[in-house]
Amino acid sequence: MSRMAGGHGRSGGHDRSGGHDRSGGDGSVVGGMRFGDHLFLAYGSGAERHAVLSAYLRAGLRAGHALVHLADGEPARAVRDRLRAMFAADAPDLLAAVNDGRLAVPEAAGRPAGEVIAAARGADRRAGVRVSVEASPASRGWPGTAGFAAFEDAVSRAVARAGNAMALCQFDGNWFAPGGLGALEACHGGRAGADAVFDDGVLRIDPLFAPPGLRLSGSIDESTLPGLLAALRGLDGRAAHVCLDLAGVEFCDLAGLRALVGVNEWSIVPDRLVVLRSAPRCVEMMMRASGWEGAPGVVHEGVR
Repeated sequence: MSRMAGGHGRSGGHDRSGGHDRSGGDGSVVGGMRFGDHLFLAYGSGAERHAVLSAYLRAGLRAGHALVHLADGEPARAVRDRLRAMFAADAPDLLAAVNDGRLAVPEAAGRPAGEVIAAARGADRRAGVRVSVEASPASRGWPGTAGFAAFEDAVSRAVARAGNAMALCQFDGNWFAPGGLGALEACHGGRAGADAVFDDGVLRIDPLFAPPGLRLSGSIDESTLPGLLAALRGLDGRAAHVCLDLAGVEFCDLAGLRALVGVNEWSIVPDRLVVLRSAPRCVEMMMRASGWEGAPGVVHEGVR
């Protein structure tokens, strides 16, 4: 089968072995975090934070790690209640972990970060510790200020000293001006991002959160079509609009294009818009040739 644009090959930061490029464009995938990592997540929506935090904590549950959630400036009971509300709808395993104490929420106000991490590590030195940090500038200053830098430095030193610990700090990205995340990155070892929805080394599918949708990179053909269909079916059928970012697509056959154009088949929302963003010219040519260019509910946003 000939390729209309580019080859199968590698795309972005993935390979057929399932490994990930930890220095890729959107940062390290959370599922690839290792002991010694102190990463930050600048989330744009509650759904993004939920997806990344859930993956991080679930990996810790599977590995038998001690789980600790830190939030400055709030009573532990209030933090536990907020976590219960977050997990109640679709994360019963994490809700149970909050309720039975496997996800510990210590009284962190006024306690050095290193002390809290060391106490958690002492509970099970063999398995390791995963620390989740709700990073609120209100309680420790703004990134770049002395109080903020001191806290993050304490977390970094505690993680490094423990040897079998890692930390994920979560920030609401809406707090910061464009380009204002550099100070955050300087306090951490890098950024964390959501794990891929699908990645077989030929096609990689990453979630989008604002707007909701998927980012595709690689080739869509007979071998990757089942993964694409599963990802499309997994989209929130209640979302008013979905975005399919095709900027990284190197090849797409007719069956793949039919799946992209027909994604609304799995939606319960009438008149939902599907935005095809940055489609390669080969895809645009196929849509014109097939008569799908004017498919109802499909909007084209830029051509690569």
